[in-house]
Order: sequence, then C-alpha cells, then structure tokens
Amino acid sequence: MTLNRVLIWDGCNNVRDLGGLNASNGYKTIWGAVVRSDHPAKLTADGWSTLYAHGIRTIISLRTHGLDEKDYPIVVPPYSDIQVISVEIEDVTDKEFVEKWASSELWCTPLYYSDALTRWQARHVAALQAIAQARPGGVLFHCKRGHDRTGIIGLLLLSLVGVTPEDTLTDYELSIDPEREEILAKHGTTTRDVILKTISQL
Repeated sequence: MTLNRVLIWDGCNNVRDLGGLNASNGYKTIWGAVVRSDHPAKLTADGWSTLYAHGIRTIISLRTHGLDEKDYPIVVPPYSDIQVISVEIEDVTDKEFVEKWASSELWCTPLYYSDALTRWQARHVAALQAIAQARPGGVLFHCKRGHDRTGIIGLLLLSLVGVTPEDTLTDYELSIDPEREEILAKHGTTTRDVILKTISQL
C-alpha cells in the first residue's frame, strides 16, 4: 500500500487516504483504514482493482433523503467481499432546509454544514457508526463529488480522533473547487474561515 494521501484510482478524481495525520496523544491516523472519495460508480476496472488492493472492504455511500440520484446509483462492486452501506445524512423533504440552502448556490459550499449538523445529528451519528462498525478491512466513504457530504463526515471523523483544526482544514482544502471559492468570496468569507468556525462548533 502506498503511503501517499492523494490516491490515483482510475475514473475518480478526488480520492485520499486519511492516514498519517497527527491525532491526539501523539498518535497518527492509520494508513489504509479510512479513505474518502467522489462516487466510485465512476471507477474503471483498473480503478476498482486499485481500490481493492488498497484494502477497501466496506463502502459507505453518503446519500440525501428525497433526492433522486439516478446518475449516481447505489454502488455494485465487482468484488463479492466488499460490503456497501447507504446512509442518508441529509433530507431534502425538509422544506426549511431546501428554502435556505438547497434552492440556492450555497448548497455546494461549507456554509450549510453547521446547520446540517444541527438539524440531522442522528443521521450523521449513523454514518460515523457505520464506519466504526465496519467489517475488517479499509472503509471508503463517498458522495457524488467527494466535497460536501463527504466533507462533513471527514470533519467529524478527524475532529473525533483529535486531528487539529488546521490539519483538518488542510485535508478539506485538498478537495479543490474554484466555484466554491468564488461563491464564498461573494458572501464575504473564505473556505478557511467557514471550516475553522464549523470545527469550533463541533
């Protein structure tokens, strides 16, 4: 297994291992234990082979209740010993959320994270439990782009194990999105400011 956080899995373009980060009490996060990504439905046969060789045996699909994600269906791995678990961490039947966030350009920015975490605590806990209780082997969690639903769970995981806010921010910023930066600038803020504020509220 490579000890490179940014992973090249053919077909996906936003994959990284959450190993090697400084955690609490002088420990480091474990290589190969948890990986975050965009949707693995895009993987080629070579991409799946690389995923499997990395040790992934559980895939957590982070989905949105009430959202038709027909372009990104439930993942069907080409390996019978990879388990796929779907967890709905958002809910677009929540009319207040839709009006405030989902009907605007802000849904693709971290500005909505704090509100989502407050609204759906049980949903996010369920995602963390699915990761913690996974079968032996590495765990991959993903959404469509690997930015927002994946970003929220990434923030929670890294904060729980004591990774510093600065290092957690550095990981988040590896999911590059120029459009996100433009939108945040229009609203008088930056990714850095929003993410650090969100982490401080966890």
